[in-house]
Amino acid sequence: MPGTMTANGRTPSSIQATFEDALARLPEGYVDGHFGNRTWGVTVKRSEDGKRTWLYGEELGGTDIVSFNLYRSAGAGSTLKPCEMSSAKAIEFVLGFEPRLEKAASPP
Repeated sequence: MPGTMTANGRTPSSIQATFEDALARLPEGYVDGHFGNRTWGVTVKRSEDGKRTWLYGEELGGTDIVSFNLYRSAGAGSTLKPCEMSSAKAIEFVLGFEPRLEKAASPP
């Protein structure tokens, strides 16, 4: 289940891996899409060295937001740092967010 945490407050590694895979598939920059039957605008930025990914999502026409940094280190794995929300909310958002597919180019 998205957002599940263990007794020590850590996300199980299988959920963390699924979350990181879903985050890696999101395009760099701005994309809009849907989460929970609502339209969202999402911006993803990745550091040049690949050690930090920042995501900011805003419900379009609403008031909800999702914001976090994911830090990667060689020895300790990844650390999710949500901004004023639970890790569970950030994980659930990334796993459930569906970016809008670009319209196919029309034939000439």
